[in-house]
Amino acid sequence: MAQKQGGGFFTSIASSFSNFSKSVNGILGYEGLEVINPEGGTEDTEAEAQRGRWKQEDRDSYWKMMQKYIGADVTSMVTLPVLIFEPMSMLQKMAELMEYSHLLDLADECEDPYMRLVYASCFFITMYYACQRTWKPFNPILGETFEMVNHGGVTFISEQVSHHPPMGAGHAENDHFVYDITSKVKTKFLGNSLDIYPLGRTRVTLKRDGVVLDLVPPPSKVNNLIFGRTWVDVPGEMIVTNLTTGDKVVLYFQPCGWFGAGRFEVDGYVYNAAEEPKMLITGKWNESMSYQPCDVEGEPLPGTELKEAWKVAEVPENDKFQYTYFAHKLNGLDTAPKKLLASDSRLRSDRYALEEGDLSKAGSEKSRLEERQRAEKRIRETKGEQYMPKWFDPTSEMAPTPWGDLEVYHYNGKYNEHRAAMDNSSDNIEKTDVRSTEFNPWQYGNLATE
Repeated sequence: MAQKQGGGFFTSIASSFSNFSKSVNGILGYEGLEVINPEGGTEDTEAEAQRGRWKQEDRDSYWKMMQKYIGADVTSMVTLPVLIFEPMSMLQKMAELMEYSHLLDLADECEDPYMRLVYASCFFITMYYACQRTWKPFNPILGETFEMVNHGGVTFISEQVSHHPPMGAGHAENDHFVYDITSKVKTKFLGNSLDIYPLGRTRVTLKRDGVVLDLVPPPSKVNNLIFGRTWVDVPGEMIVTNLTTGDKVVLYFQPCGWFGAGRFEVDGYVYNAAEEPKMLITGKWNESMSYQPCDVEGEPLPGTELKEAWKVAEVPENDKFQYTYFAHKLNGLDTAPKKLLASDSRLRSDRYALEEGDLSKAGSEKSRLEERQRAEKRIRETKGEQYMPKWFDPTSEMAPTPWGDLEVYHYNGKYNEHRAAMDNSSDNIEKTDVRSTEFNPWQYGNLATE
């Protein structure tokens, strides 16, 4: 049976609202510039173009600089101003997914194989709530790490394993699941927007039955990068496959249309190995997701009702960076273990300065760290040495993705040994002081960068 894409009682609006942007060439005199108001139509483009976080002089000069990159992958070739950053590293952003780790606990405990996929797919959907934040996280320095404990029994470690191309790897584990990711992105700069393609591989192993789940996430699009208010859309398919049984989830993320129609909406089904729909799933990735048993045509079964599987947690009001309570915890020390690694993202001087509201210091510290990273690269090249990550090992495995192949890094288990040694230490280890502890992801010590 062919898979149902938005079938049954779902009504896809993608074809109606897939292209509602408007060029403002004649208004602003900039070639190839498109501005989109997600809450309006095309008649307010000129007003929308004047909005956003950039000062006019900064906006204009940055647009002139960026024009030459139109059509290019700008993942690591452009230096960006700190005014568009949030005080968080990409490695911390990887850990944000663990806020709703209890959904994987439920999946592991679940007897019903289709409900197991409902909970697992909702877990992966929760990561998109953070897409409403339009601030850019800091690119991790090579060798940078992030550790998280004290949340749902989960121990999390991530590490920047490559600088060119930028790649991170992460590992999380508790009594119910093991989570592993190798993360890499590919981008396409389109002038006032950026397409982002996730060339990552995510695997979850549920411990009770040894079930292995694989994720293929949808691409995302950052709109109004320079002109207008920046916002993110996530149009496309998410596929979660049970590699053990062949069951899978196919979810369609609706693109945003005129006056916000379809924005945030997600619809789809859980299929068995014979590609028959067994559960329908529907909701909004910024609010909640629900499920209902269905027949082979995708229609709700008589006598059943739509039930909620996940709902977004309460969030702070008027937060400067639109952080959740959990995101704030990731910047604090209550999620940090004893004897925090000196390479931890919390200790970055540029990140901390931005958190304190000092943009000037954040900018200068960001430049200093990036220059130190370049200096270390020159030393490695002179010595003929290769960088080797500490907690993850490169492999010969190449994972196919819809946007290209990915070199997979495997967690080597050494962090478990390190953490056990720290936790069992009889020494009186005090909590790390972010303000006085020097950030140190470096391969070479005492390196002058002046």
